[in-house]
Amino acid sequence: MSYVFHKGEYVNENQAFIAKDNRAFRLGDGFFESMRVIDGKVLFLENHFARITDTIKALKMVAQENFSLDLLRSQIQGLLQRNNITRGGRVRITFYRKATGFYLPHSDDVNYLIESEPLLENEFLLNPIGKTVDIFTDFKKDVNKLSIYKSLNAQLYIMAALHSREKNLDDALIQNNKFAIIESIASNIFIVSNGVLYTPTLQDGCIAGTMRMNIINIAIDNKIKVYECTLNPQNLLAADEIFLTNAVKGVEWVVAYRTKRYYNDMSKKMIQLLNQSAKEYAGNSLVS
Repeated sequence: MSYVFHKGEYVNENQAFIAKDNRAFRLGDGFFESMRVIDGKVLFLENHFARITDTIKALKMVAQENFSLDLLRSQIQGLLQRNNITRGGRVRITFYRKATGFYLPHSDDVNYLIESEPLLENEFLLNPIGKTVDIFTDFKKDVNKLSIYKSLNAQLYIMAALHSREKNLDDALIQNNKFAIIESIASNIFIVSNGVLYTPTLQDGCIAGTMRMNIINIAIDNKIKVYECTLNPQNLLAADEIFLTNAVKGVEWVVAYRTKRYYNDMSKKMIQLLNQSAKEYAGNSLVS
């Protein structure tokens, strides 16, 4: 039996009831947060909580009065314990406006559903075979104040994933409406040139990924230069490496963009540094 945390209590996942007028289901009125678990503890929760509160504010939602980092940590750890996840795992939290109503909600109060599942790996592992990618050209991502948040409206990314399957690719790169490369289907993107990291700026509309921020901070701490800037297809062709980042998988290296082939030296280094940071974080956690 697996449990979820929903509406303030732990319930069997088969009993987590979503009403037909739920705004997440009907309107995509909400957002989600994915997290990685190592040694039975969710990683970098402070960063995730900061993004959660920023997103709640941006979407003009209202969290419960006692919603806090410590409360969320307790709820997640309680779920991990009930699901017997003592090593590697992943957590997803779906936030949605709990009121009914059509486009105009009757209330802005928030409910959330926490899910967890075990993973075999208790650390971040670099993919042994590099990913093949190309640019998804059918649709562009509009740049606006909500572009950086992980909305429940994922249609663009679904269409990009379908495109990848049709083209026998592992991933697709998303462009904004000015044709800048900003991200992939479920990850932020970094390129490496002469030992320097470059990643799209948030002003270009990429998701403000927590792992993106972690990688930037790790690079700076280890005296690796990193710049946030606008990337275009020519930058991909000139790069020595490309790697993708997200909260669950950490770092994934790209072997090919069209006919261009890449190394993975920096990718190996970054995932090693990331694992050191993750182990330190899990070991320093006050939660038993």
